This record gives sequence, structure tokens and C-alpha cells, in this order.
Amino acid sequence: MSGHSKWASIKHKKGALDAKRGQLFTKLIKEISIAARMGGGDIEGNPRLRTAVLKARAANMPKDNIDRAIKKGTGELEGSIYEELFYEAYTQGGGAMLIEVLTDNKNRAAAEIRNIITRSGANLGTTGSVAYLFKRKGILTYDSEKYTEDQIMEAALEAGADDVVSEDGTISVYTDPSSFEDVLNVMNDKGFETLGAEISMLPDSYITVDLETAQKIQKLIDKLEENEDVQSVYHNIEMPELEE
Repeated sequence: MSGHSKWASIKHKKGALDAKRGQLFTKLIKEISIAARMGGGDIEGNPRLRTAVLKARAANMPKDNIDRAIKKGTGELEGSIYEELFYEAYTQGGGAMLIEVLTDNKNRAAAEIRNIITRSGANLGTTGSVAYLFKRKGILTYDSEKYTEDQIMEAALEAGADDVVSEDGTISVYTDPSSFEDVLNVMNDKGFETLGAEISMLPDSYITVDLETAQKIQKLIDKLEENEDVQSVYHNIEMPELEE
């Protein structure tokens, strides 16, 4: 079941960006609000909301902030109405990119994302042009200095996980989205503390690019992730090691 994963390279520099506390909280609040608007404010009855709240708690977001975000989503408090959109693009070197957006202004988001992509030398794709290359997966990550791969693998596979991969100081557990919460609950009950837990989009396969192309693509990713409407950026490029 174990094998090589490119998850660490996909998430390159994301940790540094997420360290910007205010920016991270803004993105989490949007996710909580839209989850509450689409599925209701009952955490127990809304799996997407439970996942969003879990991520917020992991980021040490105050409970009051979480509660306000839920109430804005359900309409109990006045707030912006966010829409969920996906933009698809072809990067330099022939890579595929999915850009997840939560915005209260579709026209602004479309104009800004189009500008970022075209100025970088990439190209926007039509709906469905690259989305078929990605699959939605649950991902739980653990510290490999704290737990062994065998410990995590035994517990995770017994709980219903699809795969377990150890790489770059972390152990990643991959699940079907439908079993994500069940696996997470079992792992928590057994005392395994996560570094992160999320539903993400993973590519079916990867392409390789040279260093110069990788640097251009990384600049594009950084620009997109800095945009207030962009929640996540997914791609299928296996990046060479980039200098921080």
C-alpha cells in the first residue's frame, strides 16, 4: 500500500503562506460559512461543515469566530454570501491546475484570476478540461518522528483508509471522501494526533518540468494563493527542489 507521494511538493511553500494568520482565518471562515449555507449549521448533520470546523480548530481559531462564521452562513447573522467556483488552467510545461475559489464577487474573482494566469504565461482552460485528471481524496498527516509508518498503517487500514505513504518527515493517510470522517475519528480515538486533516484534490498522475519552468509555476501558485478569493491551488507537476 505504501509508495512515493508528491503531496509534499504540491504543498511547497503552503506552510509559509498559511503562517499568515489573518489570511488563513479569512479562508477558513469562508469555508465554514459556505458549508453552513449549503448543508445547514448543525455540525453533526453536515460532514463538510465538520471538516471545515476541524481545520479551523487545528489552526487555533477561537470558538467565537467559528460560531459567527456558521451563523453568517445560515443567515442568523448578516454577512457576505460566498459562492464556490473552480477555475481550470494549463501551466507552463503542459501541467494541469485546478483553482478552488470562494468569493462574494464572481466578476472580481474571474477578472483577477484571469489576469494572474495570463500574466504568468499560463492559460485558462474550459470547464472540464483538466478536472477529470484529479480525484477528491481525504488526507490525514502525522509526524513520522512521533509515530512509525507501521503504527499508522495498521490503525489506518483497519479503519478503512485507502493508502498510507511516508515522506519528508510526515506520514500521510489517504481515504475516500465518504470514509474520511470515520477514519479520522478512529485515529483520534486511538490517540494519534494529526498534523492536518482535509479533503483535497489529488492528480491521477504527474508530469516533470525543468527548474526554470518549475520556478515560473511556483510564482504563479504563490500569486494565486495570495489572492483573497482563492482557497486552494491543485496541480499535477512534480517539482524539482526549489530554493526557499
